Amino acid sequence: MALEHLFQGSALNAVDAKGRVSVPAFLRTVIERRGDARSIVLAKHESFPCLSAYDPAYAAMKHSKLERLFEKQEADPEAALEYQQRNLIAFAATEEVPYDSSGRIVLPTMMRRKGGLEELALFLGTGETFQIWNPQLFLADPRVPEDMKDIARYRLEERGLSV
Repeated sequence: MALEHLFQGSALNAVDAKGRVSVPAFLRTVIERRGDARSIVLAKHESFPCLSAYDPAYAAMKHSKLERLFEKQEADPEAALEYQQRNLIAFAATEEVPYDSSGRIVLPTMMRRKGGLEELALFLGTGETFQIWNPQLFLADPRVPEDMKDIARYRLEERGLSV
């Protein structure tokens, strides 16, 4: 199943003391094109110190991908345990949060902690999903390419913040 609409682009938005943040319109548009949900699913990213986010319809696609991977590895005696672990990571530690008519969500405390999110949230489209970063963690991560760090620097400068 190929996705017709992909998440792309970047934005930097403020997170208030209650954890409210506005999900950029370019991301909400993709969510709404993919289905009728007005919510996003948040999860700790599997590799980076940020959150991975996607529309609820993508969760079913994610489950299908895990099942296909398991089918390819069924001969491996460790495959069943790995399949269960992957499902646990992919689905148990997620939270679905609705957004209001202006696109605001409330970041659950656990997700704020898992993503290291404080006063700012850097939204980055990554195709099937998008990521939500603390911009300082993004700039400090040695695995992030310099060209991508330039985007974060630009978004910070747009808000009059020094890097």
